[in-house]
Amino acid sequence: MLEIFQYDFMVRAFIAGFMVAVVAPLIGIFLVIRGYSLMADTLAHVSLVGVAISMLAHGDPILIAAATSVIAAFGIEKIRARGKIFGESVLALFLSGSLAIASIFISMARGQNLNVLSYLFGSITTVGKSDLYYIAVLGVIILATFLLIYRELFYISFDENLAAANGINTKVYNMILIVLAALTITLSMRIVGILLIGALMVIPVIAAMQFGLSFKKTIGLAIGFSLFSVVSGLYISYWLDLASGGVIVVMALAIFLGGMLFNRGRS
Repeated sequence: MLEIFQYDFMVRAFIAGFMVAVVAPLIGIFLVIRGYSLMADTLAHVSLVGVAISMLAHGDPILIAAATSVIAAFGIEKIRARGKIFGESVLALFLSGSLAIASIFISMARGQNLNVLSYLFGSITTVGKSDLYYIAVLGVIILATFLLIYRELFYISFDENLAAANGINTKVYNMILIVLAALTITLSMRIVGILLIGALMVIPVIAAMQFGLSFKKTIGLAIGFSLFSVVSGLYISYWLDLASGGVIVVMALAIFLGGMLFNRGRS
């Protein structure tokens, strides 16, 4: 079991995976409560545009994807706040549009030395030292911000009108939440993959919610489920030579189904 850690790329993968496993459900739980589960998938598709731009510009994929996702997050929240277009319609607009733009850019960058599949579905072998630095910095920023504004995020997620009545600037905190989601997706795309990160942000959360615990205990349980999914997924994907993202999400789905059967039997 431990011989896997004799390889530097696996050590880097587990460090990055641990950070992803902790951060993803922390932000994901607020998206789920607000009915924004599709937000993660939308921003993930937008980050693919950043990866495609990096292929054309020969830039750093993670930095460009982060910038692209954050800019899109501001745009989504601005349009949503105006209220002229329903929230789900805004997300569908950005999701389909970004995927179309990314496909055009990728087709223009034929022959560029960048494995797009590793970004789409995750690849444990592609996590380099520079990626690890970016992931660590982004992870610390997300965790610190979460701890600083946990109370405000809690209030706006459960009752935005009541939060506004209590003097909380809901527009600012909504924007911060979406930006945190964008950064979480960027930090996760090497391990889980752009097309699957939304699942890791949502599935452990809804699996934990089945147990009817308090909000803080649900967060803790969701992180536990996420950690188990990532660690077991990395082990299995290494030994069977499979895409890490797909295996991680399948493990999360197995936990969800197991929890559902457990709760059904208990009731």
